[in-house]
Amino acid sequence: DSSLIMSSPALLVLYGSQTGTAQDTAHRVARQAQRRRLKVRVMPLDRYNPAELISEVLVVFVCSTTGQGDPPDNMKTFWRFLFKKSLPVGSLNRLDCAVLGLGDSSYPKFNFVAKKLHKRLEQLGGTMLVPVGLADDQHDLGPDAVIDPWLSAFWEKVLVLNPSLADVVPLREDEPLPPSFTFHFLDAETKRTADPVRVHSDRTAPSESCPFPARMLSNRRVTDPFHFQDVRLIEFDISGSGIGFAAGDIVMIRPQNAEEDVQLFCQLLRLDPESSFTLRTTGNAAVPARLPEPCTVRHLVECYLDIAAVPRRSFFELLSTFATDEREQEKLMEFSSAAGQEELHGYCNRPRRTMLEVLTDFPQTTAELRVDHLLDLFPEIQPRSFSITSSLKTHPERLQILMAVVLYQTKLYKPRRGLCSSWLASLDPQQGGVPVPLWVKKGTLRFPKDDRTPVILVGPGTGVAPFRSAIQQRVSEGKMDNVLFFGCRSKSKDFYFHSEWEDLTKAGSLLLFTAFSRDQEEKVYVQHRVKENAALLWDLIAQKNACFYIAGNSKQMPADVSDALKDVLQQEGRLSADEAEEMLAAMEKTGRLQQETWS
Repeated sequence: DSSLIMSSPALLVLYGSQTGTAQDTAHRVARQAQRRRLKVRVMPLDRYNPAELISEVLVVFVCSTTGQGDPPDNMKTFWRFLFKKSLPVGSLNRLDCAVLGLGDSSYPKFNFVAKKLHKRLEQLGGTMLVPVGLADDQHDLGPDAVIDPWLSAFWEKVLVLNPSLADVVPLREDEPLPPSFTFHFLDAETKRTADPVRVHSDRTAPSESCPFPARMLSNRRVTDPFHFQDVRLIEFDISGSGIGFAAGDIVMIRPQNAEEDVQLFCQLLRLDPESSFTLRTTGNAAVPARLPEPCTVRHLVECYLDIAAVPRRSFFELLSTFATDEREQEKLMEFSSAAGQEELHGYCNRPRRTMLEVLTDFPQTTAELRVDHLLDLFPEIQPRSFSITSSLKTHPERLQILMAVVLYQTKLYKPRRGLCSSWLASLDPQQGGVPVPLWVKKGTLRFPKDDRTPVILVGPGTGVAPFRSAIQQRVSEGKMDNVLFFGCRSKSKDFYFHSEWEDLTKAGSLLLFTAFSRDQEEKVYVQHRVKENAALLWDLIAQKNACFYIAGNSKQMPADVSDALKDVLQQEGRLSADEAEEMLAAMEKTGRLQQETWS
């Protein structure tokens, strides 16, 4: 009955997402609303005008937390607006809302953004329908362990507030929802030559919507040929791009799918890679700005659809609505259900099975797929971030990264490959090659302006990347007080940049301590070297006001190094455990202790 639907509230779902998980969850909430026949809009927080919140009635916020408790990039503007002191208390008192946070409890600032957002909305007069949801990646069943019950509680509350919704017959779970877009294929005559990538113009700095197509100049393996890990030092030419960066900044690179995957996908879905199409929206979703108009199927599959990613549960939910084969449908329904999550983890998450591989496992359902649903089924390829490992002072018009090639075996026959690192590693600068779309963003590490402030840098493995940039920049500015703790497996296998460190040490602009964990009987790590040099470090920190930095990709290392630093403060500064803890907290607050870690 349409009168019922007119009186029910329109739902707005706003998300802040860094890697696409919060975006995926936001769309899941929207699909549940569609099945309840509610009007619904979904968008990233920074595409929404926050001043309009005062006239909204029902909003769900889904957001992740990045780095050291920071909001994701696509909600930074919203965040600044919401925390303006001038916003009147009570300005949101018409609003019913709820906040769902996606986090990882192995990081200290677990779900910090969601907790802070919940509190602030409450301050401004919003009615919080349910307590803030704190989903955790570390849970055995992943974030869904929290999301499922949270969503049930949310919908129960919405029903209580809008009793008329109880009379609406929802769409069945197995009925497909209409696609967000329709594809309109062009016949051979009307094919205009499409510009495949929006190339950045000189007027603006390169950005996510307008990356700079950089030429790769070199792609060199920097680990011993017999070492188990392949690590590359890659250099890009950024002349003419207008890109500037400082030590600690990050380069964002958006990878492409492998040619064999593109071919297989097009075969499975019986698509002609050379055909061209335009997209039309069926509701209020914006056509992706990154896709050219018209666009070829090849470009869509190669540069946009993340077909080699491990699928999320939502992928199976959508697939199950297209299944006509009973056996396949039953399996897909099980994987989409709350009860089937352990089973899904065993099938997908643990062996890291890709969406493409899932399609080959469900041939009947794959044959039923309509091209219109592709953008609902497959997420967009997300950009990857790398610490920049060079300084413009030492390498003008160049940008370098230190990259481990991700390659490992699970129980599946084919080895698993990291999408971005495999793609970059496969490019050969001698062949002229593919331009790599990239842009730069501010990192979280900040280095001292004052010439006299020493820095202590702890960067094992590829964690040393941002510190090479910092050391190059500092030495070129005449800042000589640089202490580096570097750790790796073996002096002869993975000691990155060793000849550079040697030259700097000889020149008196670097003090280097190394830990080669496998070169002797007992394993030695950077935290051991930190403890051994307690007197030196205490002098630098207490007398010379030094700043202390930790970077790297191990889950345990940052905590171990912080503990070693705490021991140094207790031993040399004669502090109690509590005082040392307080001193570390104070250093962190003032930026004298900073870390950047990635998993």
